[in-house]
Order: sequence, then C-alpha cells, then structure tokens
Amino acid sequence: MRIVLVGPPGAGKGTQATRLAEKLRIPHISTGDLFRANISRQTELGKLAKSYMDAGNLVPDEVTIAMAKDRMEQPDAEGGFLLDGFPRNVSQAEALDELLATEGIKLDAVLDLEAPEEEVVKRIAGRRICRNDSAHVFHVTYKQPAKEGVCDVCGGELYQRDDDSEETVRTRLEVYHTQTEPIIDYYKAQGLVVTINAMGPVDEVTQRALEALKRENADK
Repeated sequence: MRIVLVGPPGAGKGTQATRLAEKLRIPHISTGDLFRANISRQTELGKLAKSYMDAGNLVPDEVTIAMAKDRMEQPDAEGGFLLDGFPRNVSQAEALDELLATEGIKLDAVLDLEAPEEEVVKRIAGRRICRNDSAHVFHVTYKQPAKEGVCDVCGGELYQRDDDSEETVRTRLEVYHTQTEPIIDYYKAQGLVVTINAMGPVDEVTQRALEALKRENADK
C-alpha cells in the first residue's frame, strides 16, 4: 500500500507511522529521517538542505520533494510506503501526484489522525523529559513519576522542553492548520481520506487504522 499519514502535532503520528509501517511491511518514510540521512551522508541534497537550515531558513519544497523522490525509488519501496511529514502543503501534494503519475502508480489512502485541539495541547505541554536520557519520558497527567521532577529510571531531573510549552504548541498547531490541513481537502476531492480517531490507547488507534485501511482497500 502507498499511504500518506497526516495529523496535528500531538496526535501520535510518529508512533502510529512506525507501528503501521511494521504491520503493513512497508518502509516508513519520514521527512525528518530523510533530512538527517542526507545531511549525515553529505549528499548533494543534504548539503543544499543544510545550507538553508544553517542560515535559519526553511528548506524549499523542491529540495524536500527531490529527497522524497529519491527515497521512494529505493528497492524496498517498490511494493509501497508510508509517508510521514510529506507532503506538508498542497504544492507538495500536487508534486507527489505528478511523481507517482510518471511511474504509473497512485496513493491508496491518506490517513487523517484526528484529536481535539485542547487534548493535543494537554498531551504535549504536559510532557517532561529526563535530562540524562531523552528516551525517559513522563507526563504530569498520564505518566507521573513517583517523585515529582525526578526520573523513575535513573534519578535524573525532569524538565519541559521549549518546544513543548503551551505557547509553542499553539503556534505549531496554527502552522499545521494554515499549511498542512488544506491537503486533507485536496485529498478528499480524490476520495482518498480515511479519518481515524487518534484518542485512546496506542494499540487501539493502530487497530482502528488497520481496519479502516482494510475496508478502504476492499471497497476499491
């Protein structure tokens, strides 16, 4: 299957992308991973992207699109892929359609993870990270440490990242609404959007998505 996964910050997109790609046995293609891989390998696209990032500028769409194209052409993506973080806007969605059309293929579905905005803010703003190991993550509501401000695993100090402050989260949501959300209407016009309730246990959300994809595939 060829799938695009969209959803606001805090909807659990990264977690679901990893799980769904594993269940469906297709590569998880993340924009962030693409940037890191190209910069690490010092590819021409990586050097170009880094030059914009070092200058504090956004990486142009054409660079992101070229990286995605290169990744989708790798042998492991011949049978399908799950795109996470791309396309990020309507112009990228149009470019993706053109890329796929040249190969005589098309998307099977666009999974739209939905979560109430206030819940998203609560999820992200309540996160606390261990200074010793960022893999140790707690939450002021959902996963409280035994001792406030102290990591249960190693005893390190728990803190709130700048990116997780309520003000920053609301800014990120506004960017999502203005730049990325319009691609949902773009894909709805193609009959590709499958809306998934992103609330509840991780396993349940994954199962909802798999069942919805199965129904979508059966209807075609």
